[in-house]
Amino acid sequence: MAEEFHRIRRLPPYVFAEVNTAKAKARANAEDIVDLGMGNPDSPTPPHIVAKMIEAVQDPRTHRYSMSKGIPGLRRALAGYYANRFGVKLDPETEVVATLGSKEGLANLAQAISSPGDTILVPNPSYPIHQFGFIIAGASARFIPYTPDDAMLEAIVRAVKHSVPKPTALIVNFPSNPTALLASREFYKELVKIALQHDLFILSDLAYAELYFGTTPPPSVLEIPGAMDCTVEFTSLSKTYNMPGWRMGFAAGNPRLISALARVKSYLDYGAFTPIQVAAAAALNGPQDCVAEMRELYRDRREVLVRGLQQAGWDVPSPEASMFLWAPIPERFRHLGSVGFSKLLLEKAKVAVAPGIGFGEHGDGHVRIAMVENNHRIRQALRGIRTFLQGDNVAPVEEVHSA
Repeated sequence: MAEEFHRIRRLPPYVFAEVNTAKAKARANAEDIVDLGMGNPDSPTPPHIVAKMIEAVQDPRTHRYSMSKGIPGLRRALAGYYANRFGVKLDPETEVVATLGSKEGLANLAQAISSPGDTILVPNPSYPIHQFGFIIAGASARFIPYTPDDAMLEAIVRAVKHSVPKPTALIVNFPSNPTALLASREFYKELVKIALQHDLFILSDLAYAELYFGTTPPPSVLEIPGAMDCTVEFTSLSKTYNMPGWRMGFAAGNPRLISALARVKSYLDYGAFTPIQVAAAAALNGPQDCVAEMRELYRDRREVLVRGLQQAGWDVPSPEASMFLWAPIPERFRHLGSVGFSKLLLEKAKVAVAPGIGFGEHGDGHVRIAMVENNHRIRQALRGIRTFLQGDNVAPVEEVHSA
């Protein structure tokens, strides 16, 4: 009876736990920690969205069970967003499902389409639910390169040829969490061509579609001709409208996959609280100035953070999108690994970051730095990091291994 449950055995210990424990201990000792670890937006939800929520919650009819796949007005609003933003026409009845954040949608679709022994292609590093949603469902993950280029495309074809059983689906996430990389329409054209040729489903996580810093908005896979035959895309209001705690996301695309997700969800939930859905529709249908302001906020933080890190001697590339920096560990600290380096940074610089190994073994040479504090706090973090990097702070390898 003491043996671990089968599905739990397939989940490794939560790799962020060590850093989170150290962070909690430091704060318990009244240390001022600048937390750039979790991608948790610090800005408030725009007032017009909150006002709509308050208005809706005062109607007692909204206090009853809602609709598992989302109220019609919300699904129409999401379809309108896709039409306006990507030029993609969606049927709100058959090609859109509202989810409790994109994370829940991915996990429930994994339950709907996976059987024990199935193989899913997942970039490494990538957001944990991309692989573990399928692992929990009983499938196995085969890792592919995380870069949106020929290396990824060639790896997909190679996996189809050599995997037994043949892969059933592949995950893409651009703009990427954690790497902040962007994909082009040309890349998506080749991806869709391969998927259709080899009977693969594409599951696209587009949570950061509106958080970009160039002049060209990131594309959707669904823009590509033929993509609707094999693709479901997940989006979220969490980052776009500073609504992470509201847990409002969507799946859109192939009707067969959407139907499978809706069927599983119908057994598991009654949908988000109706006033949240009403407010989410108001976010999508209402003024979008708040989205442009959010984008400029992160652009400004990016400039302060990247410039400050580079001046401190940490060569960190400037991201083109997302709210993260994917920072290679400085050479003299690389032997520590990402957990060891993150703990040392917390201890010496009083700055919390996310260890890259939490996103897959191939992320262990990096840490993810989230732009979730204001510029005053970011400059405070930079002062701590500068002092840390200029000091003699390299721990011996054996100390790290014994930690």
